[in-house]
Amino acid sequence: MTATLPEPVRTLAYLDGAFVPAASGATFESIDPATGTKLADIAACDAEDVDRAVASARAAFESGAWSRKHPSERREVLLKLVALLEENLEDLALTEAIDAGKPITDCREFDLPDTINSIRWYAEAADKLFGKTTPAGDGAVGMIVHEPIGVVGAVLPWNFPLAMLAWKLGPALASGNSVVVKPPELTTLTTLRFAELATEAGLPDGVLNVVPGLGHVTGKALGQHGDVDAISFTGSNEVGREFLRYSAESNLKKVVLELGGKAPQIVTADNADRLELVAEDLAEAAFGNMGQNCTAGSRILVDASILDDFVDALVAATEKAVVGDPLDPATTIGALVEESALHRVARYVDEAVADGATVRTGGEQVLEETGGWFYPPTVVTDVREDMAIAREEIFGPVVVVLPFTDLEDAIRIANDTPYGLAATVWSRDIDDALTAARSVRAGTVAVNGYSEGDITTPFGGYKESGFGGRDNGLEAFAQYTETKTIWITLR
Repeated sequence: MTATLPEPVRTLAYLDGAFVPAASGATFESIDPATGTKLADIAACDAEDVDRAVASARAAFESGAWSRKHPSERREVLLKLVALLEENLEDLALTEAIDAGKPITDCREFDLPDTINSIRWYAEAADKLFGKTTPAGDGAVGMIVHEPIGVVGAVLPWNFPLAMLAWKLGPALASGNSVVVKPPELTTLTTLRFAELATEAGLPDGVLNVVPGLGHVTGKALGQHGDVDAISFTGSNEVGREFLRYSAESNLKKVVLELGGKAPQIVTADNADRLELVAEDLAEAAFGNMGQNCTAGSRILVDASILDDFVDALVAATEKAVVGDPLDPATTIGALVEESALHRVARYVDEAVADGATVRTGGEQVLEETGGWFYPPTVVTDVREDMAIAREEIFGPVVVVLPFTDLEDAIRIANDTPYGLAATVWSRDIDDALTAARSVRAGTVAVNGYSEGDITTPFGGYKESGFGGRDNGLEAFAQYTETKTIWITLR
């Protein structure tokens, strides 16, 4: 299971168009999740490096080299970046698979195409956003215009490094901002290569800066920086709360948060004749990316009348998964991102079993001989609603199945959580499907098939799953622009 990263391997900070070491000279290790061995030493930036990055971004913004460039010119640069991403797709996919322990097939067929499509979509939207005029009467003209907000900080999650980078950079760059990116310390490598390709595409120096490092050092410094105008964070609820504090303690910068989830998947009784199809879809929703996904369908709520048959179908679907080497195209379940994740997942399952739950399949560490952090897809039944495994985000390949008595009961259970990011409803009854979709408190509700929507639809959460805006869609531009009123009195 030995893996070799494709060249070039970039490990330094990227400031003002050049790779440079951290000012302190410090580094941190990047570890291969499939083997537990070191991949690289990466620059560990601190507050001084963040200062340098923000100063570079501010200077680039004020120069107008990007911020005042015609939107159609920004579009052309971003489309050149799309072409370079396509040209380098295989190397980027391989790097991401090794760095994150993700199946190479997922990286090639999902993550990289999603990344490329996101940049292309925002590039094409860059010169198609229009201001408005208001009905001010004959004596005045009211104009509503949108301007880039300035310097944007983007703090990325480790589970979809390039895709989440594109979700944030697409609208931020297309609308004319400069950006400082703090990549995830667990999966840094593709972000650094992306920045290099962006410069090659024609992005002016200083418009995109990357400061790798540890969250409590580099991310905190970026969140507290008084010259950052907006910050977008995807990650845990705990850290999201910290970014709100950082904003309050500094310059009241705009904060956009996409946080955790505990997505319910509701299966009504009228699915009795297609349980195999439903189970296949919900298993994919629960175990995709090893369950390391904020929209992972980790709670399946099933009408009690079909519970036993559904669990049998779900177990059968789950046992089709192939756990193994992330670089094997046949692998569907790769490694968890770090050793602590393996222990966390196992703890949730072990504690639930001790409290009376039943593991129907999975539940034991696999591939221990590789030195990597592999855990099989696991189905747990006989779970009470108040158990931690049924309420807390596990971020691993574990799904619990709970029965409900009627649709009202299903909606109650679905909403009995502080999270509200995503949900799925399987029903042939249009009334039941729409009632559930409208009643479940989640930012995205899929019907008859797990989905997060696509680049055209806004993505974000209710309750503790999000705050301050939406990724994707035209709504995302509002996160990185200021709305200005210009009122002209006619004399």
